[in-house]
Amino acid sequence: MTKRTLCVILLGLIFLGLPLFAQGTAEQKPQQEIRVLLANHPYGELLKKKIPEFEAQTGIKVNLESLQESQLTQKLTTEFATNSSTVDVFMTRPLQEGLMFIKNGWYKSLDTYDFSDYPSNSVDIGKKAGKAYIVPLVTEWQVLYYRKDLLKKAGLTVPTTFEELEKAAAAMNRDGVAGFASRGKGASAVTQLSSYVYNFGGRYLENGEAVFDSPEAIEAIRYYGSLLGNYGPQGVTSMSWENIMPVFQAGKAAMWTDASVFYGQIIDPTKTQIAPENIGIAKLPRGPKADSPFTVVSWGMSISSKTKNQEAAEKFLNWATSSALAKEGMLSNITMARNSVWKDADVRAVMNPGLVETQAHAAQNGYPFDRPFMSSVGQARDLIGEIIIESINTKGTSSKIPAMAAEKVKAVDDLLKNDGEFGK
Repeated sequence: MTKRTLCVILLGLIFLGLPLFAQGTAEQKPQQEIRVLLANHPYGELLKKKIPEFEAQTGIKVNLESLQESQLTQKLTTEFATNSSTVDVFMTRPLQEGLMFIKNGWYKSLDTYDFSDYPSNSVDIGKKAGKAYIVPLVTEWQVLYYRKDLLKKAGLTVPTTFEELEKAAAAMNRDGVAGFASRGKGASAVTQLSSYVYNFGGRYLENGEAVFDSPEAIEAIRYYGSLLGNYGPQGVTSMSWENIMPVFQAGKAAMWTDASVFYGQIIDPTKTQIAPENIGIAKLPRGPKADSPFTVVSWGMSISSKTKNQEAAEKFLNWATSSALAKEGMLSNITMARNSVWKDADVRAVMNPGLVETQAHAAQNGYPFDRPFMSSVGQARDLIGEIIIESINTKGTSSKIPAMAAEKVKAVDDLLKNDGEFGK
C-alpha cells in the first residue's frame, strides 16, 4: 500500500467520524473503597501500619480514621442514630456500647465468621438470640506495673495485698516520683476502680440493680481515693491511661495499676526512659474480701449493618482479626483474644513470664466486667465518676460519699428502668 493510498483511507475515516484505532468497550471499574474507624489503641496502631499490605493484596482502598476511645463511641453513636453513617467496619467495646448497638440494630450479624478459635465467653458478650455481632480482638485484665529498682531501694517486695500496696506507695512517694498511679478522670476511672470494688466484696450491679452504695463498695471507693489523693500524680483527676502512661514512662511513678494491654508500650525502649529490666508486671494485689481483677474483652471488631460494601467489609474484618495478625499483636505484647496465639511456640518463647502468670490468674479468678453492663453505660460511668473524683479530692475522707453513692445508685436504676433492663 502506497503512502498516498494510506492517506486517502485515513482521511476517509476522519470524514466518516470513525475511530482511527480500536478501543476497549468495557468501562474500567472505579477502585472499591471502605471506611474504617479504629481506636487509638495498641492494636489499632498495629493495624494502621499494616493496612497498606491489605490494600496491596485486595485492591481495596481503606479510608481510615483513628480516634480516642470515647470519641470513637460518640462518633459512631451520632452517625448511626442520625442514619448518616457511611462507616463499613469499626472497632468497638463490647462492654461499653455492645448492648446499645445490638438493641438498635447497628451491628451486622456475622453469620459466616469462624469463631472456633475464641473462648466461648468472649464471643457470648457480643451475641443476642444466638447471633454473633462482634469478633473479640483484645482481652485485658488489671495488673500492677512497678519499678523494680525503686522497690529494691525502699527495701520492699512486690505488694501482694492492698495493705502492702498502700505501704509501698507511701514509701516510694518522694523525690518527684508519685508512689502510685491509676486513672482518676471520672468516667475513665470506673474501669480501674472496678477491681478494687470486687476485691472489697462489692459490685456495680447485681440482678439488674445498682449496688455500688453498699458498705463494701464505699470502702473500696475511699481506699482508691486515698491512694490517688495521697500518693498520685499531680492533676490525676484529669488523667486517663493516655495521660498516665507518659508519667510512668518518664520515671515519675513508682507503681501503676491498669490494663495488661499496655505492657508492650511501657517496656518499649523507644518510648520509655526506664530500662526495661527495671519494669515489672504482677497480678493486682488481693483485697480484704477477694482476689478478683477484672478480665474482659476490651475491644472487638464489627461490620456496620448499613454497609453498602459487604463483601469488601468482610474481607477487611477477616484480615484484621486473622490469626496471623493476632500473633503479631502478641509478639508486640498485646493480649489477643484468640486461643491459638497463647499456645504459639514463637510467642511463648518471647513473652514475659509475668504476663503469662497474670493472664492465668485472671482467667481463673477474674470477674468478666469492668463497668456496669447496661445499655446506658456511658451515663452510668459519668455518675460513678463523680464519686471517684470526690474521693480523690478528699483523699478518701469525704463525708459526702455515702449520700453521693446512694443518689447515683438511684440515677443508674432509673437508667436501667428507662432501658427496660432493671431487675434483669
